[in-house]
Amino acid sequence: MNTDARATRSTSSQQTIKRRHRIVVDTSDLARQIGARLKAARLRAGLTQQRLAEGRYTKAYVSALENGLVKPSMAALDFLADRLGVPASSLISDETPAWTRLEADLRLAAGRWLEAADAYRTLLAAGPERATRAELLVGLTEALIRLDQPAEAVGAASEAADLFTGLGREADAARANHWLAGAQYELENSAEARNLLGSILASVRAGLAIEPRFHLRVLMTLATVEARDGDPAAALAYLDEARALESTLDDRRRATFLCDLAMSYRETGDLEAAIRTGHQSLALFSALEAEAETAELENDLALSFLALPNLERAAEHAASARRRFERLGDERMLAHVTDTEARIALAGGDPARALELADGAVALAERTSNEKATVDALATRARALVALGRPQEANDAYERAAGLARAAARPGRLREVLGEWADLLAQIGDHRRAYEISREALQAG
Repeated sequence: MNTDARATRSTSSQQTIKRRHRIVVDTSDLARQIGARLKAARLRAGLTQQRLAEGRYTKAYVSALENGLVKPSMAALDFLADRLGVPASSLISDETPAWTRLEADLRLAAGRWLEAADAYRTLLAAGPERATRAELLVGLTEALIRLDQPAEAVGAASEAADLFTGLGREADAARANHWLAGAQYELENSAEARNLLGSILASVRAGLAIEPRFHLRVLMTLATVEARDGDPAAALAYLDEARALESTLDDRRRATFLCDLAMSYRETGDLEAAIRTGHQSLALFSALEAEAETAELENDLALSFLALPNLERAAEHAASARRRFERLGDERMLAHVTDTEARIALAGGDPARALELADGAVALAERTSNEKATVDALATRARALVALGRPQEANDAYERAAGLARAAARPGRLREVLGEWADLLAQIGDHRRAYEISREALQAG
């Protein structure tokens, strides 16, 4: 073999070694770190994956980046950082954490539930000591319940309660168990929720040092459980007991209490009390310039007036809620308001307008990953289609809504959707399928 051939083979071998060396380098940890920072920056900017990707990339690519499945090129980093209004180096550097505890708590307090949940998960992944972990888990639990994800909230709340109990922090354990009861209630485990709440209330009455507002919340949650289980007398007794403690609160806490009380009255079917109390809360929140709370309460009042029915007042409150949420840029809550407007239009005899609004609500709900609003809007869409004489399309909407309700483990909502769907199937002559859906509805209860 001549010298040139040996040199060529040697060079080729070195290149092969270099190529192999590049292949075995593991950059997955770096990709995950960049992905976590990218997601945190996107949530802080209030952008969806689709909106961040627009103009050059796809939502799937951004999702892959955020999950650490791929590592971005510098060109991609520059583009995404520019869209986010941050330097590209901040997505690569370890100089600052993706989230701080203060940022997480502020987002929770501001009602930015998706960001708060992401922040708490990131902080928990860092392996904090037991007391801090318990506190973070309570924050995560609240965010998950607000996001209508009670199944995941149960695990977080249970662990937090166990940790606080082990640390001898009885009051904090009671708070964690209250959130656990709320999650069990959302999963329709009424017996478990009632047992947890009854144990907390017994501890409070026995002298457990707890703030009055927490005492109130326990009473109102018990009222809600009893109302749903068909015992309005017990529910109203808890509400009366709660009302007696109202004077212990400052204006903001009183406004929050009255808002919760109004919702509890609506659960018990006392719509006039719900409206009266809701207006009291609304006046306090307006004076405090609490825009988000005011907007959410306006939407709830719209639903109460719709149930009376007083469509004019319902429309007024829904329109006010829309204006406020639009100013806040809160698309997640706009999905709920748009569905409320669709229901009002349907009740007012305008199914075409109701369908248009319901489609808008579905789009907003899907864009913000709001499963509850998606199910509600799909059900409203189906009702509008039935009214328009388009049963097959209504059938498709009910089928989608039922599938989402099943996946989200929301038996109460699933039962309602299945009941309406079975009625439609019976009307169009598909009695076998109607029977199957009716049986599923009964089993969901």
